[in-house]
Amino acid sequence: MICFAIKDIITVECDLKTDIKIQYDVRFDAIAPTSAHDAASQDVIRLEAQTAFNPGYPLTKRAIYYCSRMISAQHGPIFKKSEYGKIRKVYSIWVCTKPSDEFQNTLTRYSICPEQLIGNATEKSENYDLMSVVTICLGKPDSENYTGILKFLDVLLSSSRAATEKKKILEEEFGVAMSDELEREVLIMCNLSRGVKAEGRKEGISIGEIGMLVQLVRDGDLKPERAAEKAKMTVEEFKKIMENYPLQTE
Repeated sequence: MICFAIKDIITVECDLKTDIKIQYDVRFDAIAPTSAHDAASQDVIRLEAQTAFNPGYPLTKRAIYYCSRMISAQHGPIFKKSEYGKIRKVYSIWVCTKPSDEFQNTLTRYSICPEQLIGNATEKSENYDLMSVVTICLGKPDSENYTGILKFLDVLLSSSRAATEKKKILEEEFGVAMSDELEREVLIMCNLSRGVKAEGRKEGISIGEIGMLVQLVRDGDLKPERAAEKAKMTVEEFKKIMENYPLQTE
């Protein structure tokens, strides 16, 4: 299993001087661990939870678009003028909680690779392998692929499993040592799911996404009205959800 350190939670607009403005959904800025711990060479990773698998357009195209924007956004902060050799690889990783039946319990990577049409000249992969899109599509337990990272994330993000059941599976099947902090996070997700269920929510945003919206509002980084809009709730419904969401401690 590949682990990432979550660096930041972002709900920002990207506005390049020569490009259009786009509003991202809730996304994570993560750092992949490296042996050298060299911040200057770290790749750019975006992790996003997605409930609507068929929102009216292919998610893969949206993910590739995000990767393209993340590369172009490096002009200025990462490289200037024609210093294209400094461009960092970008990743767009999607955890899809409600995919179509044919995509359930699948993990797919889309990336740039060479196709040698004439001759066999070889380019260094670091010069073309600059973006990867990964879709992690969760599904039902009655599948041979329901194992490893797919089962781990399904258990972790489940809104129907009790905290004690999640804790048992994570400890016994995945060897996750449940520290006080991890137990608190699992309990938060379970409490939040009960709050969401009480409000009668059926589709739309995932439990984890709502939790992030709640925290962003509490931190003053997002207005309750905007958070409610993203969660497809009324402001009153979102405030009730906030009441069921435990306070985070340092």
